[in-house]
Amino acid sequence: MSKIPARNEVDPKYTWNAESVFASPEVWSAEAEQIIVDIPSVKAFQGKLGENAATLANGLEAVENLLVRAERLTMYAGFAYSVDTADQNAAAMAGKASGVYGQVIAATSFLQPEILAIGEKILRQWMQDESRLATYEHYVNDLFRKQAHVRSSEVEEILGMLADPFSGAGSSTSLLANADFKFPPVKTTDGDALDLTQGTMQKILTGPDRDARKSAWNQYHDKYLEHKNTLASNLATSIKQNVFQMRARKHQSTLAASLFENDINVDVFHNLIDVFKKNLPLWQRYFDIRRKVLGVETLHPYDLWAPLTENSPSLSYEQAVDWICEGLAPMGTEYVATVRKGALEDRWVDVYPNQGKRNGAFSWGAPGTHPFIMMSFNDNMLGLSTLAHELGHSMHSYLTWQNQPLAYSEYSLFVAEVASNFQQALVRGHLLKSNPDKNFQIAIIEEAMSNFLRYFFIMPTLARFELETHERAEKGEPLTAESMMTLMAELFAEGYGESVKIDRERVGMIWSTFGHLFSDYYVYQYATGISGAHALSRRVLDGVPDAVKDYMKFLKAGSSMYPLDALKMAGVDLTKPDPVEETFAVMSEYIDRLEKLTG
Repeated sequence: MSKIPARNEVDPKYTWNAESVFASPEVWSAEAEQIIVDIPSVKAFQGKLGENAATLANGLEAVENLLVRAERLTMYAGFAYSVDTADQNAAAMAGKASGVYGQVIAATSFLQPEILAIGEKILRQWMQDESRLATYEHYVNDLFRKQAHVRSSEVEEILGMLADPFSGAGSSTSLLANADFKFPPVKTTDGDALDLTQGTMQKILTGPDRDARKSAWNQYHDKYLEHKNTLASNLATSIKQNVFQMRARKHQSTLAASLFENDINVDVFHNLIDVFKKNLPLWQRYFDIRRKVLGVETLHPYDLWAPLTENSPSLSYEQAVDWICEGLAPMGTEYVATVRKGALEDRWVDVYPNQGKRNGAFSWGAPGTHPFIMMSFNDNMLGLSTLAHELGHSMHSYLTWQNQPLAYSEYSLFVAEVASNFQQALVRGHLLKSNPDKNFQIAIIEEAMSNFLRYFFIMPTLARFELETHERAEKGEPLTAESMMTLMAELFAEGYGESVKIDRERVGMIWSTFGHLFSDYYVYQYATGISGAHALSRRVLDGVPDAVKDYMKFLKAGSSMYPLDALKMAGVDLTKPDPVEETFAVMSEYIDRLEKLTG
């Protein structure tokens, strides 16, 4: 904990299996050049897709193959950069990959306008005549649903060309925060020094030393405050880009534009926010219990992850994998064996912190590769929880790629967070039953509440921030560092109530610490995801007939159906506020249990 290793000091068995994607950076570079060479062969289909069914099928295959090659190229470079943002070669690769991907998007932008020009009646006939087109029924249905928002080939090509330059604001912020920010060492109560990095921040905040937590919280956010104007300008630029895209595609609002992509009504977003606001008193009750258990007069944001027991279990990565696999037993032996092999043998996971590693955790891959996980495992229950979460994403990807053609090989963010939180809920349910020790029980509930804090408190608060900032931009109102900080502080002050004392400047900068905000209306989906996850995990834990079978169908569906339909097939309806209410009820049960355990 006191010394974070350099990237080259990490045991290779705890690093991601990069060589399974490309044998070397040189092989990657050759593929990047070959993709550019192959672009004209795909462009050759432009203007010809309407000739006959066979030509359309050939064109679709050529476009898909080029796109998935570009995805693999981007993933490899992006992952290499994420695990070591100080690696200039990796940074250069990530930049080159972005450029290549932008060229591919622009080159293939003729596809949708030309398919629409063929006409629905002819396409239906071709899908009957040409077996290779039969699988595209949902794709065609969705394309004609979106017809009013698909522009001409020329406009689509220009919009496609914007992919690379429009990534600049997010890339700049990532470079600044992950590569350039150098935080002062944190001083402990005993006078020791701890390295503060993006990868160690959460470890310090979950530690028992309050002086260290306070120091880490202040120094971390102070660094962002030093660059508040640059960070605000970057986010404002991203928001304005969203407004531009919304208007270019003739939508009524950025929220409607974002949700339209997956056929989700804006009521889903507003239902979540309404239920969240109604349940703020429940959060404030939890904060009051936490303050009493910690024995502090005033609770601060840096106390929200502090341990409530001195005997929280410490565990190795291998032990975490074992407990996760035990918790996933209801999913069947094949499912569990895949998880274990991926985590321990096939090196799906880049496990430990190192200098220059990005903060947070994610799962990433592409058809034809393994799903890979970047994280900073910290030998505690939160590390186990994060690993279970990301393995949920990975299994979702793995099963989709195993069961869907390239056309449906991706799934939306809306369903992604269901799969990840589902695994956490299953593992948590198992661990609560496996060990009645009071301290162990408290540690599990702490992990659960930490997860809820992120996904059911922070993320909905960020979603409210995101909606307001977008609405201001749509009206032409300026977005400055001060206006963003004021809005963020007000939203958190409302959420915390009188239960948590905030430093308005530092809390006001929380938006800048979440790169998620560079993905349009991403953050609300964490909260809808955790809601769907708890509804579905309860079906499995309660032994509802066919619950596992229904859930596996959902994992294998990819984008072959709309997200809400896939979730209904699994057993949950997120068009209604009920799953969100039910998940707050689950959280209330945890709070009741915590109160009893802590006296």
